[in-house]
Amino acid sequence: MLWIVIALILFILQIAAVIVVEFRRPHKAIAWLVVLFLFPPIGFVLHYFVAKEYCPSLRRKEVRYWDRMKETLQIRSRQRRLQDDDRLAPFGPVTANNEATVYSEGEQAFEAMLDSIAEAEHHIHIEFYIVRDDRLGARFERLLVRKAQQGVKVRFIYDGIGSRRLGKAYLQRLRDAGVETGCFFPIGAAFFAKRLNYRNHRKIIVIDGKIGFFGGLNIGDEYLGSRPKTGYWRDTHYRVKGDAVLWLQYTFLNDWCLVKGQTVTDAAYFPVQECHGNERVQIVKSGPDETIIELIFTLIVSAKKRIYIETPYFVPDPGIMLALKTAIMRGVDVRVILPGIPDKYIVYCASLSYAKELMRAGVRFYGYKKGFVHAKVMICDDLACSGSANMDIRSFCGQFEINAIFYDENVVGRLVQDFYRDLEESEQWLPADIGTRNMQRLGEIFARLLSALF
Repeated sequence: MLWIVIALILFILQIAAVIVVEFRRPHKAIAWLVVLFLFPPIGFVLHYFVAKEYCPSLRRKEVRYWDRMKETLQIRSRQRRLQDDDRLAPFGPVTANNEATVYSEGEQAFEAMLDSIAEAEHHIHIEFYIVRDDRLGARFERLLVRKAQQGVKVRFIYDGIGSRRLGKAYLQRLRDAGVETGCFFPIGAAFFAKRLNYRNHRKIIVIDGKIGFFGGLNIGDEYLGSRPKTGYWRDTHYRVKGDAVLWLQYTFLNDWCLVKGQTVTDAAYFPVQECHGNERVQIVKSGPDETIIELIFTLIVSAKKRIYIETPYFVPDPGIMLALKTAIMRGVDVRVILPGIPDKYIVYCASLSYAKELMRAGVRFYGYKKGFVHAKVMICDDLACSGSANMDIRSFCGQFEINAIFYDENVVGRLVQDFYRDLEESEQWLPADIGTRNMQRLGEIFARLLSALF
């Protein structure tokens, strides 16, 4: 009898500890309490090691350097930009004199990346959440090895969780050729430092400080549509030239400093851009210490005509839900394309739960049927926001992401065309089509309770 009382007291103390730690984030508190009730001892241990609020680890000297570098780049960008949208000014400077290219499929994007890497003369900076040692990964490896042997400086960042299956042999071959590698929060060290939940989801390539790539693609054969379960892979990736590349470079080198403790100060990495384009691009760097949710909210509440969203994972927080509902009340055309073929069932169930609620408010949802949609695009009137961030709480607040706001018809018009094309490959969902089976409804309830942890 005594041990039951002791166990009950310990359980109550665990509940109290979770509530005290998470009271500022009630949606996360509920999710962790569910975990705690289902797995009492394990849940509390997981919360202790995984749920700690992120604290930046750069030293004061490093922080001061990157603040000064940001100010320098802002001045350069301010001298060359055409005009700003005041609503979005707090999220970073709008750069002008850019040329942006949109890729809607992996094959075209990867060939463009490999071609640009092959032409590098000074440096190659490459950072991905997932890197696989498969056919595509081997092509990148061989090219990076060759360029390093030619004397090009190559720096390579991979995420400890996303690239956990990347073998030591792959990394050793890169290092033997002179490529410098860095792992973003290795699993073991991140676990004991209570940072396991904070991942680098960015996908960045910078070549000679003049050409940049970013978007939704990682390095792996499945991004070419080789996975039998999902088949065709629909994604969105970008190549940019111009001042926007300086901010991609800033993001990469800031990550390099965090991963390796090395501050790269050579001005050659921030060259004067020779691009003569006239497109405006605003690079938005986000993470647990500088969240992107305020930007998403601002775009939604500012929209007057249309909000088009394409995302593989749809797990919005209450503020985004309210913003989408009020957009419908203002007469805004709100449409969302989600995968018709899921890759993560529990996240899919959570997405269906939120979709059903918003459908009743008037939001139109569509399931993509041609394959798996991994594109992360939001179009609000004549602006587009796209990059690595999904429409979920993890991307909003817990992961390191890189997005861009596009202001000009060249890119926005292309993204709208892609969206309409994807609509033709999708079927519209109705509330009656979702959660008709008891097990599916149970899955939605369970997934939604835990959705703050996805």
